[in-house]
Amino acid sequence: PGARAYGLYAWKGKNKKELPTVAVELGSITEKAQAMGEIQPRLKFQVKSKIPGIVKSCFVEVGDTVKAGDPLFEIGPDPTPTERTEVDRTLERAQASFARVKAKYDRYQELQAAGVVSRQDYEDAKEDYDLARVALEQAKEQRELALKGKVETADVKVESIIRAPASGTVLTRAVNPGEPVVPLTSYQPGTEMASIADVSDLLFRGTVDEIDVGKLEVGQPVRIKVGAIPTGQVTGKLARIAPQSRDLDGATVFDVEISLDPGQKFTLRAGYSCNASVIIQEKKDVLLLPERVVKYDKDADKATVEVPGPGSKAEPEKVEIRTGISDGVQVEVLSGLRKGDRVIDRPPEVKKS
Repeated sequence: PGARAYGLYAWKGKNKKELPTVAVELGSITEKAQAMGEIQPRLKFQVKSKIPGIVKSCFVEVGDTVKAGDPLFEIGPDPTPTERTEVDRTLERAQASFARVKAKYDRYQELQAAGVVSRQDYEDAKEDYDLARVALEQAKEQRELALKGKVETADVKVESIIRAPASGTVLTRAVNPGEPVVPLTSYQPGTEMASIADVSDLLFRGTVDEIDVGKLEVGQPVRIKVGAIPTGQVTGKLARIAPQSRDLDGATVFDVEISLDPGQKFTLRAGYSCNASVIIQEKKDVLLLPERVVKYDKDADKATVEVPGPGSKAEPEKVEIRTGISDGVQVEVLSGLRKGDRVIDRPPEVKKS
């Protein structure tokens, strides 16, 4: 039975009247490159503290809109016993040193007025006095900052209130009252307390495969399909192409940025996942064929299709054609066929196991 079935299949394969055909038709075709990514704010920044301590109060919640200078968090100092002892002892040493130098300076003032000491000795004593006074003020400020969390002088004001550096919307809040905070310094990144962004200025950030990046140019139109808005489409323009590739899950990709056109009909939110189609070429009223019926000979750099023979029993004939752009499903026919011509659409071959 198996041999008879195979023989029947072979007989049908030779019967050219059984072979299906498709017609060359006029239509529109778009060549595009796919980018995968998400909607993100153009400007986003993190909020960190410059002083260590414990979060005493939080003045904002996720989604709140803030202006530059608005209070976000209050930090309470939390010095260790060692730190508390150290600032106390530093202040005591500075006080003792200042008292000794001040007494010397007062005595030299009297002697200089009487003409007993030289002008140089008096100037040296005054310099020692000024340095000791600055060291005492610094020790007081360090102690006040360590114990109270804030200090104010004529030149600088350090407070325990963390304020918004710029206007925006609070996207995340990473700390709650009672949690410790590590300060931002030159040798440590510090605790991220919140992230703020201008959600009125959004863009698409994603990646394009290296196969397609050579066809891209800044300014090309883009159509974006947002997963959270299945019935709508967002439009934009390609704004940036990374000059260097990177590896993503074993694939070589290039980062791209797409500016969104103003006046979108949909409310977009940061973090929406999207698929973007960068329009490379778009043509209307051109001859089209399904990509599957075209055979490509890369060595000879040509493309061919099969057309029915002149008679019902004639063998199919191969016709060389010249193709244009492709969208992966259909391909443009530039020459070799006319509208309405029938092309054989052979079914996939069944391989014997």
